[in-house]
Amino acid sequence: MGNLSAGIRRLFYNLGFFTRTLKGVGTFIQRGHASYRILTMQILFTFVQAMGISTLLALGIGAAVNAIGVPMLTRLSQQQLIYSLLILIITRELGPLLTAFIVIARSATAIATEIAGMVISHEVEAYVSVGVDPIEHLAVPRFLGVTISLVLLNIYFSVFGLAGSFAVAQIFNAMPADYYFSNLLQNLTFQDILISIIKSVAFGMIISIVAVTEGLAVERATTEVPIAGLRAVSNAFAGCIVVDILLSAMYYIVLA
Repeated sequence: MGNLSAGIRRLFYNLGFFTRTLKGVGTFIQRGHASYRILTMQILFTFVQAMGISTLLALGIGAAVNAIGVPMLTRLSQQQLIYSLLILIITRELGPLLTAFIVIARSATAIATEIAGMVISHEVEAYVSVGVDPIEHLAVPRFLGVTISLVLLNIYFSVFGLAGSFAVAQIFNAMPADYYFSNLLQNLTFQDILISIIKSVAFGMIISIVAVTEGLAVERATTEVPIAGLRAVSNAFAGCIVVDILLSAMYYIVLA
């Protein structure tokens, strides 16, 4: 019961922090020029520097789906279903979730440990003492940076996943690129794109909020810094998986 009540309190605290961060977005856009560098560096680290591992993972997933799916569907005389299968797995389901896992492994740990270090070294107190809102200066640019980066990374992942699938498709059944991609576009619906983007935005907000709040939760001991990073990773994983299940269920109930 104690762990459950603590988890519920933590959830409501994160929701309150999320609301406060959203309120700070407008102020950040209007007069947050001093924090734009933090936003830029966050996008650089979360999106640009993660493109390499995302490319490798996307190509591997796309190739695997085609390598497994084409022979199976051919035996059932349903080869055309491979395009719907690719969109289902790469664009709608695995793309947003795997890119979220990449961001959690890289950025959630980095943000939580960085913020925790600032708390331990009294940098956050220094911001407050000179009248700088730490949420607007520290939380908001990371919140925006991670969310924007996750959407871009998801789009990037989908493009390379489908491209990797095309490369493997040439082994089983060589076809012109325009035929392959025209079939993909015919099977790709607005609902597929919408749910993929919604998931990316939701995951980005969860990861950034959890990472920042876990970093701010430390007190005085330096040994709490790595613990904050571990908690950020585990809680962000759990939050993203739960939200992914809920959004997928809503998609199949409402939109599909």
